[in-house]
Amino acid sequence: MTTDESGVPPREVAYYYPAPYWGAGESDWAKSLLLFFDEIAILLPGYMYGQHHLADPSLTIPLQEQGLLKVLEPNDWIDAEMADRLTTAIIELLALGAFDDLRTDVHFQELSRSRMGWGVDVSLAEWLVAELSEKGLARPSVDGVSVPLHPVVRSTILVALAQLARAGGDRRGLIVNPVASDGREISRMVETLSLDPLPSAGHVVELDLAPIGLDLSQVPLDEVISFRADHGAEYRQYMQNLRGFMAELARLPVEERQTLLDERGEEFADACRSLQRRGVKELGVPIIAWTLVIAGAAWGVATGDVVGLIIDALGLAVGQIPASTSEVTAYSYLLSAGREFGNT
Repeated sequence: MTTDESGVPPREVAYYYPAPYWGAGESDWAKSLLLFFDEIAILLPGYMYGQHHLADPSLTIPLQEQGLLKVLEPNDWIDAEMADRLTTAIIELLALGAFDDLRTDVHFQELSRSRMGWGVDVSLAEWLVAELSEKGLARPSVDGVSVPLHPVVRSTILVALAQLARAGGDRRGLIVNPVASDGREISRMVETLSLDPLPSAGHVVELDLAPIGLDLSQVPLDEVISFRADHGAEYRQYMQNLRGFMAELARLPVEERQTLLDERGEEFADACRSLQRRGVKELGVPIIAWTLVIAGAAWGVATGDVVGLIIDALGLAVGQIPASTSEVTAYSYLLSAGREFGNT
């Protein structure tokens, strides 16, 4: 892990998506996230500010007061580079016909203009909406602050924003990790990565190895934070190992993945049991079916080709490997009460 000039490692941030905020029913989920990450971030449009407190006042208020909840305002967070890459990616997908077979007789869902880059470059955002409208995938705004979009296009934009948040975090000295609490959102990410024009289609992995959760419903926030101070490094190491293992699996041919799963699966199971035992002993809480899952893809893409440009537009390249190729990864975590999909 890289450090800044002071020698302090960058903060690991859980970027919650696709909704701007979570509800009271997800409080236990949010407290569990604190074991794996240094803080939680939400992308909340300015006109919606305060609604996150109304949705879960018992947790969002103290988290924000203690600096554990980072509220990202799209007009500030989405910079010119992010807006340009988002627009380029969606336009390229349109040109490649990724959305050509979508039904348009479905309920269109609003997405805030600010999350489409309106605060950075109005003309660019308007051009994107115009191109989507010409394909019947966007409709005129009815409230002046959001755009009704085809649900698949909306999900694709949110997936892209979640991955672009990683690059945006790099520019701000943060390690940003997309995290969802709903398996349907991970499925949408997998569907996006599996679009035929993208090179990631044959490299997608959904990795669900073992439940790791604790019942934190009755544990006060200060006790969770204290426990994290003592053992958070172990939880974060597990999370980082899971990310690396996902990328390792994704690079293998599908027929070879099960062998590696068989070889490494027990290692992850042992790590889970160790974390669970420590939590049960020190917090006095039972184990529940919270499961940390990761889904994503990793692949090498030759520089200069069209799909490579799309991947670059999404800001996914994170390193270099030999033979003039970029090592590309896309991923999201799912922390969910129950296993919602299995290994591939």
